Amino acid sequence: MVLSKTQRIAAISVAVAALILFFVFRPSPLPVDSGVVRRAPLQVTLEGEGVTRVNDRFVLAAPVSGELERIELEEGDSVRKGSVVASLLPAQLDSREYREASARSGAARAALDEGVARQRRADLSLAQAERRFRRYRNLYGEGAVSKEAYELAEIEAQTLRKESQAARSGVEAARYNFVALQAVVDRQLSKKPVKVLSPVDGRVLRIHEQSERVVSAGSPLVDIGDPSAIEVVIDLLSSDAIRVKPGNRVVIMDWGGDRELQGVVKTVGPAAFTKTSALGIEEKRVNIVAVLSKDEPLLGDNFRVQASIVLREAADVLQVPVSSLFRGKEGWHLFVIEDGRAVEKGVTVGMRGTLQAQVLAGVNVGQRVVIHPTNELKDGMMVKAQE
Repeated sequence: MVLSKTQRIAAISVAVAALILFFVFRPSPLPVDSGVVRRAPLQVTLEGEGVTRVNDRFVLAAPVSGELERIELEEGDSVRKGSVVASLLPAQLDSREYREASARSGAARAALDEGVARQRRADLSLAQAERRFRRYRNLYGEGAVSKEAYELAEIEAQTLRKESQAARSGVEAARYNFVALQAVVDRQLSKKPVKVLSPVDGRVLRIHEQSERVVSAGSPLVDIGDPSAIEVVIDLLSSDAIRVKPGNRVVIMDWGGDRELQGVVKTVGPAAFTKTSALGIEEKRVNIVAVLSKDEPLLGDNFRVQASIVLREAADVLQVPVSSLFRGKEGWHLFVIEDGRAVEKGVTVGMRGTLQAQVLAGVNVGQRVVIHPTNELKDGMMVKAQE
């Protein structure tokens, strides 16, 4: 059948009109944010706020009730072991008070004996840990044990070494406390003041009572410690704290210096405490104690810091932005952009960091994925990717 010229023009017009309508009413591509699948280092971390504190802090208290002489020291002053920190003139004791003072002196003597026993036990544990460390060091050099076992033995030896030092200092503190309490009984007849002595070399961190006044026995007078021996206390939600282990690496940030500080987790608190958040919600939190790998002289007691606890890390893993993942019918899914269309794919996820997540299977390096996919995005839909 041969079409006339008029029919051919009409057919062409209809085809052109249909083509124009197709382009006019065709849905425009959906704008989406996109990211690239890449290989890079990845860390799984927990972020938390923390405060610094002196590792071995000694609170010197009034050993007896009496009149405190004015303390001439200032906060920040250095003190030597055995130097006089404060002096008290005991009040006149009657027979009942004299017996009480004698009893307190006996209790202090018992505390001193207990401290000596604790020091001996700490020294024995330290000796055993150091022997284990030396043995593991030799075995690690021969390739007989893993690096992790060698490092744990080293950390245990370092921790017990500090505990031994703390126990030794505790014995000294108990001895001075006993001498001070014994002096209440012995020196009452001559009215000589009771001297409060520093148990260690250190600096004055805080003076509770500066001026002359009457204080009762047990009232805190001066805090003494070594500001160079700093540890960091980080409080985390109890649900997060159970993932932290001693030996985890800790990065200290936002402490006021121009570089990050490194440390390791020393202990995880055995009990939680209740803390009210900024939103007024009561939370169960746990204290994580970390020690610095290197002393930082600019840090002092009770300084605020921001800490990042590294739970897991790897040097080179395939990863995608966490915001590109969503739960599908079976496991994790994401949208890959192929030829201008969003293609839904299932993936196997490994470690999950704050911003990036490890992908074990499902995508390849260099592919572009949709970040923050919306509910209107469907498999096969045309999209316009933007950075």
